[in-house]
Amino acid sequence: MIRKIIRIDEEKCTGCGLCASACHEGAIEMIDGKAKLTKENYCDGLGDCLPACPVQAISFEEREAPAYDEKAVNEHKKALSKRENMKKTGSCPGIKPRIFTCEASSESISKPLASRLMQWPCQIKLVPVHAPYFDGADLLIAADCTAYAYANIHRDFMQGRVTLIGCPKLDACDYAEKLSQIFTYNTIQSIQILRMEVPCCGGLEYAVKRALAASGKKIPVNIVTVSTNGKILNS
Repeated sequence: MIRKIIRIDEEKCTGCGLCASACHEGAIEMIDGKAKLTKENYCDGLGDCLPACPVQAISFEEREAPAYDEKAVNEHKKALSKRENMKKTGSCPGIKPRIFTCEASSESISKPLASRLMQWPCQIKLVPVHAPYFDGADLLIAADCTAYAYANIHRDFMQGRVTLIGCPKLDACDYAEKLSQIFTYNTIQSIQILRMEVPCCGGLEYAVKRALAASGKKIPVNIVTVSTNGKILNS
């Protein structure tokens, strides 16, 4: 039958997984870091996933597709509910449970390390756009989890930088709008993006790129990726 159904542009998709979370029917899955419509008969054509996508990679189209199977969807939801009672893993491949073996540290616990945080607040959604510390600042825009994964974040990344942190998967806001205002109204010298290797962190990187484009500023950007066990993958 010809009906309205969603279409996912894989070239635009950043693999953040937000659309899969927004699809309550379970029609979308994350495969190889990309969102895919794997069950066409689960898609009701209402498009709850559209506003969840931060890069507008999802649209409607009318084409030949199997009819929406409400019975199959309800059975799928029941199966998910049972699984969540055991362990909730979500749709994002970045939250797959893992266990790491940590080496014993030789650092003295009697001498606490000094914080390198230069300002407060540090959450992207909370910082005032016209804060005086932005004038001539070097920015560190870091994903929340990097502070837990990378032990020396204060020494290696926060020192000498104004730190902004956030998580595009958890915060229900558009970072690009706030960041574009910060870039526009202040003299930012450089931007260091510190993100995790998981796909959803791509949303933070994309927000910075959108903000720079909107502000019209040409600010040097360096991107560093941290693995889930605390290793620097690139710099």
